[in-house]
Amino acid sequence: MKDYGTLYQHGTLALLVPGLLKGTMKIGELLKHGDTGIGTGEGLDGELIILDGKPYQVNGKGKVQIVSKDFTLPFSSVSWAKYQHLVDLENVDMSDFSKQMISLSKSANTFFSIKAQGTFTNIKTRAAKKSEHPYKTLSETADKQAVFTKDKVEGTLLGYYAPEIFNGAAVGGFHYHFLSDNHKFGGHVLSFHIEQASVYAQQFDTLEQHLPVEDKDYMKHDFSDDDVAGSIEKSEK
Repeated sequence: MKDYGTLYQHGTLALLVPGLLKGTMKIGELLKHGDTGIGTGEGLDGELIILDGKPYQVNGKGKVQIVSKDFTLPFSSVSWAKYQHLVDLENVDMSDFSKQMISLSKSANTFFSIKAQGTFTNIKTRAAKKSEHPYKTLSETADKQAVFTKDKVEGTLLGYYAPEIFNGAAVGGFHYHFLSDNHKFGGHVLSFHIEQASVYAQQFDTLEQHLPVEDKDYMKHDFSDDDVAGSIEKSEK
């Protein structure tokens, strides 16, 4: 039975900070918990966006491809889609869009997801290139990310919002990924402008947090010396 009120999360964003980038769940297993979501692959292997049960990866070269069920991830958020129409927008930039989503959704103190479908201009995305073990920190790996831009493109913006008190478990605030309708452009979103889009929202009352307890490196790591908030601010926002 699908639980539309639960956001399922494998791993935490904080574990990426010191470079715990080992894939600890296969995408085939992850998709048992939702048909919509975002994430990254082992070694920060690109950016993942899951729509209608299909896991699309935007790799470090900007190529979009569907990954196999054995593709592994250190971190991902997924949910069963049951979006409700929220608003139709025109001529809105990223900052104003995020502010409007918090206000209109009335969900600032809980997790929720936003899906916007339409025409975007001046959109900038990025995708990290896969690194190999021994992994470097999130900040060091993110410094080598590839950046992609489009003057105008039609597609889907998928975002997940977490209250700031959960920063570290996820990205405090919004975490946006994008996929173009022609499946030739996407990634983790750095900036955008909406020319016109229909926006949908889905609120969650439950966070199901799954931790990689079988990963010895994760279980023995001391996070007290890691600048989790600073690294997330630099690499993800």
